[in-house]
Amino acid sequence: MTTAFDPLSLAGVPLNSRIVMSPMTRSRAYGPGQAPTEATALYYAQRATAGLIVSEGIQPSVVGQGYPSTPGLHSDAQVDAWRRVTDAVHEKGGVIFAQLMHTGRIGHPSLLPDGLISVAPSAVAADTKVFTAEGLQSCVTPKELTPAEIEQTIADFVSAARNAIAAGFDGVEIHGANGYLIQQFLSDNANLRTDEWGGTTQGRIRFGVEVAKAVTEAIGSHHVGFRISPGNPFNDIVESDLPVLYGELLTALSPLGLAYVHLMEGPDRELTLQLRKQWQGTFILNPFTHPNPTGLDALSLVEDGTTDAVSFGALFISNPDLPRRLQQGGPFATPDPTTFYGGDERGYTDYPTLD
Repeated sequence: MTTAFDPLSLAGVPLNSRIVMSPMTRSRAYGPGQAPTEATALYYAQRATAGLIVSEGIQPSVVGQGYPSTPGLHSDAQVDAWRRVTDAVHEKGGVIFAQLMHTGRIGHPSLLPDGLISVAPSAVAADTKVFTAEGLQSCVTPKELTPAEIEQTIADFVSAARNAIAAGFDGVEIHGANGYLIQQFLSDNANLRTDEWGGTTQGRIRFGVEVAKAVTEAIGSHHVGFRISPGNPFNDIVESDLPVLYGELLTALSPLGLAYVHLMEGPDRELTLQLRKQWQGTFILNPFTHPNPTGLDALSLVEDGTTDAVSFGALFISNPDLPRRLQQGGPFATPDPTTFYGGDERGYTDYPTLD
């Protein structure tokens, strides 16, 4: 029987276990350069016993930023700063992928320079608020991307992926979840387009697929993962006919030979099992455990074949040595969700499982 503590070959990259550290935004890239600090290097090095670390969301372009003090991978200074982080992880024997996260319409002009505003598939404001230096503020109506700007955004993902490899990351995870730009293209309420980038199911999945194609061509499919969260309403997302929409998405991604698909699960386990059966490559599951953080029970999902690997979020913040504690059955320091917002030793997290 395969267990979560058995090794896994991730498209040729050897992982020491099937325990994955889920991406969680930390908001520690202070200052105008949006570059990670020495605290970032320490934070990830402390958690290098994970089979795989997926980094916090990293914006691929200036306009892709939606929260304060989040890091980018679009400048030489950022590449140099991330290299210190990846070196620290590799010195501890860890493997780390960079999550590329364009927030799309989730953001605020006060977070962007030179009068920029957030961009999206359509000029529809998200009915939600975001953190800014002035506190919580409502999202504004974004600029609708033109076809040429869509192509440029794809190119931005490619450039960031190349920068990730230059910075020493073992690969990248394309963030297609949690109500950010790629999921906005998938949605019914954020994507009102009638051109080839919207309307039909094939139109809605096209942006995410084209990003994945372009990134795999640039850095190799074995360096690329893709995260999804079917039906996740976070950031004012509405999606319909999830089995068809995400079935078609995985069908289109399958020929690319990606390193993995990483599913952030909702309450529908049947959908998870359908997508798991459909995806022939490595499948990583962040199971639905709301309102509790993912814990010991999730290990059985590897044993029964529901997933190849399982990702943990909140417990990795409060337990840097989480794989050892999981193997021993605990004890676990309890994460405190009330401390997950803000800067310094705190940060933002994903919807609602906090991992």
